[in-house]
Amino acid sequence: MTNTAETGRTSRVRIRLVMIQVLVFSMLLTLAGRLWYLQIRNGQEYYDEAKSNHVQQVVQPAVRGSILDARGVPLADNETRLVVSASRTELMKMKDKGRGVLSRLAGVLDMKPQDTMAKVRLCDSKTPQPCWNGSPYQPIPVTLEATTQQALQIRERPEDFPGITAEPTAVRRYPAPGGANTGQVLGYLSPVTDEEIIKAKDTNSPFLRSDQVGRFGLERTYDKELRGKSGVTRYEVDNLGRVMGEAMNDPTIPGAHLVTSLDARVQAVAEYELNAAMIEARKQNDRNTGVNYKADAGAIVVLESRTGRVVAMASNPSFDPNVWVGGISAKDYAKLTAKSSNVPLMNRAIQGQAAPGSIFKVIPTAAAVNAGYEFDGEYPCPSSYSIGGQVFKNFESQGHGSITLGRALEVSCDTVFYALGHQQWLKDGGLKPKKDPAEIFYKTAHQFGLGAETRVDLPGEETGRVPDRRWKQRFWEANKDMWCKIGKKGGTYVELLSYENCLEGNLMRAGDAVNYSIGQGDTLVTPIQMATIYAAISNGGTMWNPTIGKAVVSADGKRVEEIKPQSHGRLPMTEATRRKMSAALEGVATRGTAAWRFGGWPQKQIPMHAKTGTAEVYGKQTTSWFATYTDDFTIVMTISQGGTGSGASGPAVRNVYNAIYGLDMAGKQDLKKALIPKPEAKLPRILPDGTIEAPEIRPYVPPSPEELEPPALAGPPAPPAARQD
Repeated sequence: MTNTAETGRTSRVRIRLVMIQVLVFSMLLTLAGRLWYLQIRNGQEYYDEAKSNHVQQVVQPAVRGSILDARGVPLADNETRLVVSASRTELMKMKDKGRGVLSRLAGVLDMKPQDTMAKVRLCDSKTPQPCWNGSPYQPIPVTLEATTQQALQIRERPEDFPGITAEPTAVRRYPAPGGANTGQVLGYLSPVTDEEIIKAKDTNSPFLRSDQVGRFGLERTYDKELRGKSGVTRYEVDNLGRVMGEAMNDPTIPGAHLVTSLDARVQAVAEYELNAAMIEARKQNDRNTGVNYKADAGAIVVLESRTGRVVAMASNPSFDPNVWVGGISAKDYAKLTAKSSNVPLMNRAIQGQAAPGSIFKVIPTAAAVNAGYEFDGEYPCPSSYSIGGQVFKNFESQGHGSITLGRALEVSCDTVFYALGHQQWLKDGGLKPKKDPAEIFYKTAHQFGLGAETRVDLPGEETGRVPDRRWKQRFWEANKDMWCKIGKKGGTYVELLSYENCLEGNLMRAGDAVNYSIGQGDTLVTPIQMATIYAAISNGGTMWNPTIGKAVVSADGKRVEEIKPQSHGRLPMTEATRRKMSAALEGVATRGTAAWRFGGWPQKQIPMHAKTGTAEVYGKQTTSWFATYTDDFTIVMTISQGGTGSGASGPAVRNVYNAIYGLDMAGKQDLKKALIPKPEAKLPRILPDGTIEAPEIRPYVPPSPEELEPPALAGPPAPPAARQD
């Protein structure tokens, strides 16, 4: 029994030893395989990674390219400043999170400690400005305006200012030449975010943590071209940080310059005249209420008629893009975003949407001709037009007898267009539309480019609205529940309207068609859309994409990439109709609703065409519109709550034309004073050393009250209605 037990135990021990040997052998085999994988199979990869652990990178930021006007005058460029920056990474390693360093820094920079600390805190949904919205790993500018003495104090006392640098740096500048602010067109910069760095990592234009990115306007549209490519120098260092040599480097590629079609001189005139017109409008009162006009916002667009290039674009209220350089202050941010500021960051030339009023009438005129109505036919222009029990009045309740469509444009006869719109509504089936209604008045508007972007080379363009049956249905579906909730039969006006909309808000009523025919109701347009349309009427029918960028030129001037105008279609009318319409618009300027604003204009030398518009807006004062063109330029201006078209906007538009052509109010031309008697095609010269040859520009000097006094019109004065639309 004893021997048998011993034999059993020996056998179990042997089995265990064998298992242990197998286990050890397996572990050795696995280890050997892993070593082979690390040292042979992927040895080079891990060697390169290990080597990179001893490589330090130094980034040389690329100098951002300038934005120039058509003559080479800088609208945005760079200047060297002493910039004091803080490394948030280094500050966060300190026990007090860098508070002591930032407090000492505040003393040197004559700032408050809380201000320096606010500069380096990170932005989120709960953090007010100022804060840092860029990468937390890049140096954060604390001030861009350090003096030489302040910079020396920081650099001579590194033990007191760890993580703080003071270096001369190229900083963005918006010089506003001649008073041309151009804020909404140029835009501004801010630091690149970590999300943007990750998103652009695998593109052909990756970001570095030191990059500034365009956030608005041309700075955003042409950011890639303007930004260039920062250089990276890589140094091999040992474990003690000593430089052992240089590794592969990426050279710095400076940003290219953007030459625009803007003219700083005309831009300054447009900005001044828009602001002056708004100030003057606030002195005038609404005859219906006796209350002065608010004139709270406005825009003006100047295009080259033949190419669609933008010569000037102004929006009011505006802002100074320099406030964003180096991070916007809490005070400036609060000012820009306050309700009382009325959204100065909005570019109302491309984002401001409003009913167009009578400047819209060129569209139903074309639609009527396309529907079979004769342009030169006779159409009654009574003082009012009735549908059932509802009366739609002509402006000032004035009638003009039987007139042509051309004359209807000249005197801006609403009732002619009421009748046309109503007749087409009935042909389409009225409240019970046909299966496929023609909707020619609405389709023509789409063909004119309304309800869509003009493709201007600026971000954030709005499309406006063509309120056809399809839009009515979508709008009703989106708002039905709300209307049904607040609607009440026999209640207030709003409650009653909501009640009706709840029941049949998707129906195209006769009143909708009538209001649409004169650019009222739910119709919305932008100034750039209407400028594009009137430029097309001027140039023979081509609807050009409004373009600001004219050429991208390399920093040394050797490489030029021209940006040629592109078309998005032609006007939906025959050449014969266009000519007749253009003749009627010339009549508006010589004997119609705009004639009193163009007294003394040299019509034979520079034919002027115009259309006035006064749009009614529920709950607000009327919107002023003025659309004009010559063979060379097209100008459209609007003032929200500004009054009548010719009354509020007319003088400003006339002054802009006078400055462009060098005219006085009597129509005498002085070419030495003319800013651009004809559109120019040549580009400004950029020398190989990067120097830009640009002429001097003087601030705009507005005409004196005596110079603004128009000469007496030949013949009898224009009737009141012709003076106010």
